[in-house]
Amino acid sequence: MLIDFEPGDYVKNPANLEWGIGQIQSIIGNKVTVNFENFGKKVINVEHVTLEKVKNE
Repeated sequence: MLIDFEPGDYVKNPANLEWGIGQIQSIIGNKVTVNFENFGKKVINVEHVTLEKVKNE
């Protein structure tokens, strides 16, 4: 699986929009650590959860 993210990118989890915007902290294999503004740090397996990149405006 190709991961089109890198640390520092901002993302959202469409299945949990209440988490808010998150910033990617690290990527190890299929596990992405994201620090969400309303939920805190979460390790997400991108094989099971689709993250959407948020454009920096």
